[in-house]
Amino acid sequence: MTSEAALIVHHLNNSRSQRVLWLLEELGVNYTIEHYQRDSKTNLAPDSLKAVHSLGRSPVITHNGYTLAESGAIIEYLIGQFGTHLKPGSDNTAALNEYQFWMHFAEGSLMPPLVASLVMGKAKDKAKPFFMKPVVAKVVDAITDAYYGPNLKRSLEYVDAHLAKHEWFAGETLSGADFQMSFPLEAMLGRVGKGLYPAIDAWVNKIHGREAYQRGVEKGGEYAYA
Repeated sequence: MTSEAALIVHHLNNSRSQRVLWLLEELGVNYTIEHYQRDSKTNLAPDSLKAVHSLGRSPVITHNGYTLAESGAIIEYLIGQFGTHLKPGSDNTAALNEYQFWMHFAEGSLMPPLVASLVMGKAKDKAKPFFMKPVVAKVVDAITDAYYGPNLKRSLEYVDAHLAKHEWFAGETLSGADFQMSFPLEAMLGRVGKGLYPAIDAWVNKIHGREAYQRGVEKGGEYAYA
């Protein structure tokens, strides 16, 4: 790995920060990891992350005294610092447009209905008292069927159709868009399971087979979606 100034990844188990570790392993950048564990009851990040960044969420990196949060911003920053080859150049307009689209699509369109479906599913499972469970389940199912479910399905069909025709998300080689898209697709497979979207299944299997990805998981520790 190349020797770089102090770069720390504040890594939360089973979180978006895993894609940052994968990126750094692909780049061959020297870095250290500060590990954080989710609360066993709430599944939220520990308060100790707030000492690093006031949002108290992961991923967060510190580099040369600069602290940065948000996956997309971190990926763009690291590529700008260490791996400009992972972003299409201005001379490849089509690939650059795809890159920008997928960088925003991941958290702007794909993750919100996925997270909402997960949270609402938990609300249905944990409804109390017991006689309220059928009422809560009916409300949750109605909202999911009317909005979150169709939006998620449409997004996943769009992604699957794209991957059926392209090896990577932006252009003909691995790019930052692939790192950004990795977590929502992994989380989706963890929630929905494999078999519904064959091109997504194949793409996730492909990135999981990369040596850099496997090194990132080994260093990051527990990761439910690997």
